Amino acid sequence: MKVIFTQDVKGKGKKGEIKEVPVGYANNFLLKNKLAVEATPGNLKQLEAQKKRIELDKQHELEEAQKLKEKLENLEVKVTAKSGEGGRLFGSVSSKQVADALNKQHGIKIDKRKMDLHDGIRSLGYTNVPVKLHNKVSGTLKVHVTEE
Repeated sequence: MKVIFTQDVKGKGKKGEIKEVPVGYANNFLLKNKLAVEATPGNLKQLEAQKKRIELDKQHELEEAQKLKEKLENLEVKVTAKSGEGGRLFGSVSSKQVADALNKQHGIKIDKRKMDLHDGIRSLGYTNVPVKLHNKVSGTLKVHVTEE
């Protein structure tokens, strides 16, 4: 019996896969537990439509990430911090502070985990912060740290 998996089944198939399985296994386990549906022509068309919709969503997400990248290239985020002699900060400016400042100043919400700022910014001046917007799109954000 041909079935379309609706969920991943260990050792048998992944979600969206079409496979031939024994009739008893399909009726008594896969169909009963809603892990798969029978591969009828209607269900196959529905699967194709669903795959096309997912592909369009991925394409749209990629385009949005590229637009955001272009927007970020032209922005500058200003962050204030306490500093000592020689422009050295007391502590550091974290990616959370940069994300909050970006949201307040420009209304753009980016998760702090997407910013590739390992140790934080420890000195005054301009710093380029790499931002991972999508698995294929990365941008840079210019951060200007000034004295409080």
